[in-house]
Amino acid sequence: MIYLDYAAAAPMDERALHLLTELSREAYGNSHSLHDIGGRAANVLEYCREKLASMISGVKEGIYFTSGGSESNLLTIQSILNGLPEGRKHLVTTVMEHASIRNALPYLERLGYRVTLIEPNTGGIVTKEILEQALEPDTGLVSIQHANSETGIVQPLAELSPLLRARGIFLHSDMVQTFGKLPIDIRQLGVDACSLSSHKVYGPKGVGATFLHPRVPWQPVLLGTNHERGFRGGTVNVPGIGAFVTAAEHCVENQAELFSHFRQLHTYLFTQAGRLGIPLTPVVSEQYTEVAPHIAGCLFDGMEGQYVMLECNRNGICISTGTACAAGHQEHSPSLAAIGLRKEEALRFIRISFGRSTTTEHLDRLLTLLASLKGANPIGD
Repeated sequence: MIYLDYAAAAPMDERALHLLTELSREAYGNSHSLHDIGGRAANVLEYCREKLASMISGVKEGIYFTSGGSESNLLTIQSILNGLPEGRKHLVTTVMEHASIRNALPYLERLGYRVTLIEPNTGGIVTKEILEQALEPDTGLVSIQHANSETGIVQPLAELSPLLRARGIFLHSDMVQTFGKLPIDIRQLGVDACSLSSHKVYGPKGVGATFLHPRVPWQPVLLGTNHERGFRGGTVNVPGIGAFVTAAEHCVENQAELFSHFRQLHTYLFTQAGRLGIPLTPVVSEQYTEVAPHIAGCLFDGMEGQYVMLECNRNGICISTGTACAAGHQEHSPSLAAIGLRKEEALRFIRISFGRSTTTEHLDRLLTLLASLKGANPIGD
């Protein structure tokens, strides 16, 4: 199989897989236990906390390990809202956020929090002007993703954060798609909290992290928990965390090389498609918008993306029709609607995403198949 769905999940790094097995044998104790085996697990956990914090230029006291990006998103947003004083319970976020945030908004409103959803400009960007119009005297938290998982559009957080900092408003960002792909310095970006995921950076599934700066007040979602300083309940998955941090470290160390590799693949894909007359067009013009280098969101003219995906799968190639957390649903993607695509257009969407082992030969195989599909099963037939 040729795998081109790295924005959904990446295979485990061999070094991370080896460490996962080793720690499962050697650091199997509960990190809260007072005996030596527990102490060994606690030492691994604190080492990982410090290493992960350094990768985003944060402080180790702000790192809380979770079960993944989705849990990080929900726990971080609700914990911050819980900790804000009365009169600052207004949340501003975007229509393009991951489903783990979008689907939680009705629940947060039932708890009494006010929520405002903002639309980007026609290029998919949240500008200072758009954000400022949504801010109110009781706004306490803004959550804006760093990069979209379908379009790859990167938001200008460093331009937006000074506006919020001047008003005492905290900024959270879902960085699941950019961690290990783009340089992340939360100080320069002005981010107070962010969400990270292991399986996007060649680590195991079921592991993630939140960074929550110590200056941000918060109250736990689940009362009575004592793991991760009360942020999350349940015994900490030390072997999984060790494997996550090891995999992430290799991604961050080779980030510049990977970025160049992804950009070359991105350019090759669309250049070759044009040369071969394949009606494959990017949903976003990179001439005007920064895009995460590993994500190529495309429209395949005249053909449903789901059909293209199934044909690719039948021929040993894995691509997707959008974020895996929404797969199987036919509703119009909010992220695609936000950049002006009508539902009929969005049906033609496919997402091709690259990993470090992706080659131009893999893309040639994909393009050969797409060329053979031209004219087959057009929309409406």
